[in-house]
Amino acid sequence: MPAGSGEQRSSRLGMFGSLRERNYRLFFSGQVVSNVGVWMLRIAQDWLVFTLTDHNPLALGIAAALQFLPTLGLSLWAGVLADRLDKRRLLLALRAGILGCALVLGVLDVTGLVRLWQVYLLCVVLGCFTAVETPVRQSFVIEMVGRQQVPNAIALNSATFNLARVVGPAVAGVMITWIGTGWVFLTTAVLTVGVITGLLLMDPARLYRSPAVPRRPGQLREGLRYVRGRPDISGVLVLVFCVSTFGMTFFTSLAIAAANVFHRDADSYGLLSTLLAVGTLTGAVLAARRSTQGRPRLRVLFGAALVFGVLEILVGVMPSYLAFGLALVPVGASLMTFTTAANSTVQLAVSPEMRGRVMGLYMLVFLGGNPIGGLMTGWLADQFGGRSPFIVGGAIAALAAIGSAIAVARRSGLRLPERGALRPRRGWLGVPRRGWLRVPRRFPRIKEREAAVSSRDRTADNRV
Repeated sequence: MPAGSGEQRSSRLGMFGSLRERNYRLFFSGQVVSNVGVWMLRIAQDWLVFTLTDHNPLALGIAAALQFLPTLGLSLWAGVLADRLDKRRLLLALRAGILGCALVLGVLDVTGLVRLWQVYLLCVVLGCFTAVETPVRQSFVIEMVGRQQVPNAIALNSATFNLARVVGPAVAGVMITWIGTGWVFLTTAVLTVGVITGLLLMDPARLYRSPAVPRRPGQLREGLRYVRGRPDISGVLVLVFCVSTFGMTFFTSLAIAAANVFHRDADSYGLLSTLLAVGTLTGAVLAARRSTQGRPRLRVLFGAALVFGVLEILVGVMPSYLAFGLALVPVGASLMTFTTAANSTVQLAVSPEMRGRVMGLYMLVFLGGNPIGGLMTGWLADQFGGRSPFIVGGAIAALAAIGSAIAVARRSGLRLPERGALRPRRGWLGVPRRGWLRVPRRFPRIKEREAAVSSRDRTADNRV
């Protein structure tokens, strides 16, 4: 295949090109329904903890930490499993487990038997299923659509997730007010059937299989060494960890802001989550449009992280509930621009036989810091008020974007331009089109390695 022909084909297919694949259409349809349930469960779970503890922000931080703590121990091993096993069958089993958690929590709540320790326990169990499911699902995307459509499929997945993020919290807020949190959990269990059905209806013969990786000792260490030798991948992972751990604390911080800063009820908390989701949905749609231009550029990734950090600081100082909510829209858009660019960059840079393990590490740094972020958010809110998590988290994200851009440039043998050599031009959301740091799409030291990886990927994309 000639160089650049994959990007030309992606451009011709348009922003919905990946939906031409039947297997991905089935998966996409199931995700639309199931993700609504996921967001309903998260909102209901947070509010149930708040209710059981008389609006204690530290208890909410503990619940968030317990749910994401299993990611620290399971994500890397999940990546090894994704490289060895049938990803579709593995996803079926994991989704069934998530359905069971929602069902048990719903029954306990509806019958009036629910206690705080039970919620904490189910947070851990649900976290175990999610810790394994997420890297497997991420590495399964390329098997459904092929290498050329990966950026488009990732952007559409994000759009689906964030469309549900608009609908789910709003529906959950209304349901909690009218009939209580228990029925929200039971509804989530029913909606999870959607993605299970889509997986069952797939045609395995039409998947773009990656080469099977036989079981052998040291595979996990092999994946870590591979990432260590790739400054383009390791630099992105460091930035993803900083932004997700300290900047993306909205599951906890929005509930605290609604209840303790603006003194609002569950429906107002749901509205804040919906406004953030409007922004992330906008960012995902724009990412799907950009995917027709080929693989994402690193200047978009670093610029979006910097803009996100600055905007989150501004959210933290907004004086009123209305201004606070409206400011969440551009925050969500810049956040989604960053996350889709990071995911696509890593998936397209890695070799096929390492994809599961690298995506396991990616999800570890993306979600594994949530216990730290959840506890930090609860402690900051308790000590310094409900606005402090936004200000501190935004500052860390902005500084990490600048530091990671400089570190990646230096490790890859790039030179910073002379002062005044570049004239920045501002694009959407203030992201520089030609920034102070010019980062090319391929680094000089790894150009030959990426050419070899690309050749192997084209071979792996053949249907089996």
